[in-house]
Amino acid sequence: MKLHTLKPAAGSVKTRKRIGRGPGSGMGGTSTRGHKGAKQRSGYSKKIGFEGGQMPLQRRLPKFGFKNINRVEYKAINIDTLQALAEAKNLEKIGIEELIAAGFVSASHKVKILGSGTITKKVDVAAHAFSKSAEAAIVAAGGTVTKL
Repeated sequence: MKLHTLKPAAGSVKTRKRIGRGPGSGMGGTSTRGHKGAKQRSGYSKKIGFEGGQMPLQRRLPKFGFKNINRVEYKAINIDTLQALAEAKNLEKIGIEELIAAGFVSASHKVKILGSGTITKKVDVAAHAFSKSAEAAIVAAGGTVTKL
């Protein structure tokens, strides 16, 4: 094998279609675009969702539901997470700043404490919202609940 004998693998290299270079090329005239109409012209692009005049899918399906513009989205934190955080950092009070520092939430999030797990350590918790079970568990452990 020598450098001047190297060739690409058979079938791996195709010749480029030279479109619109006269009748001898076999692709002159209409340049493979067919006759007349918008698709033949430059600048053509069909509308998104267009199905050739057939009633498009987004119009065939019924409308349903709505988006509540007043919905408040909370980042959920369970009480077992609070327990682990309080033990690891030896905290008496857990507020939004502590949760941000621990990396559970960002400053723009609203926080809701949920009641999954158990809490045994006495902790004062401040958050935007609490579930009833979480509030009951924190108070039962001797802590306090503060809504921001």
